[in-house]
Amino acid sequence: MDSWGEPPNIRRDDLSPEESYQYLRRLQRREWWMWAYSLAVILCLTFGVASLSIPAVVAEKRGIWKSGVFQSVSGLVFLILIFGCYLTYEKILINRLRFDLAERHSHTKLWRALALVDPLTGLYNRRFAERHLKAEISRSRRKGTPLTVVLIDLDHFKQTNDLYGHSTGDLVLMGFARFLSKAIRETDVAARLGGDEFMLVLTEFKSSGLPTVLKRLESLEVEADDRTIPIEFSVGWKELEPGERTEDLLNAADRALYNNKQSKKNMPALANP
Repeated sequence: MDSWGEPPNIRRDDLSPEESYQYLRRLQRREWWMWAYSLAVILCLTFGVASLSIPAVVAEKRGIWKSGVFQSVSGLVFLILIFGCYLTYEKILINRLRFDLAERHSHTKLWRALALVDPLTGLYNRRFAERHLKAEISRSRRKGTPLTVVLIDLDHFKQTNDLYGHSTGDLVLMGFARFLSKAIRETDVAARLGGDEFMLVLTEFKSSGLPTVLKRLESLEVEADDRTIPIEFSVGWKELEPGERTEDLLNAADRALYNNKQSKKNMPALANP
């Protein structure tokens, strides 16, 4: 941290509202110190110039108050003081406006986050995911980079809610969301579409590399009420093809998810020994 208490290479977008206010307060203190130094220098220079006029005042022999030089210098000092007071008043107004704008910006960011983030899991919600997917499809077409969409649906989630209650089901969702966020890259997006449905938007990513991502999600478990609940899921994905629309891409991934889910249901149960 520097002498003003500011961490180096700070990212303003990563600051919480309280941290933003603290940063603005530190910045304001720094500005006031600089402002005080500037005024002190201006006053010293002014009185230095005034002191140079003393010999001329004495030479006039008309008295200090009747001296034209003294009156001119006094007027100059008075104007400088008035100008300094005016600038100080304007600075106070600017600081108030800055804090007001910062507060409104924080509220805007908060409401934007509430509108685009799922409150339970902390992942993005369907609205953001669909908007982001359209933007990434346009970017993929423009740059010629691959793009893969993955749809995930938790298995037996309804039974988990029925057996252990919705609070345990929420813990399962939150736990899976944490695992999902760790399994993808920072440039990718994970979203909760609703219920136990999730979506991944993997930018500049070929579907051939997806097994590596899914391997990170194997053997997942969540601890809830002194019990260990395994997390199983079905998955379907689709890599963007030239000219493919957003709806076609999602429908193809959804069909792949349905087929994966049906294949699990049709697997024969192992006979008891």
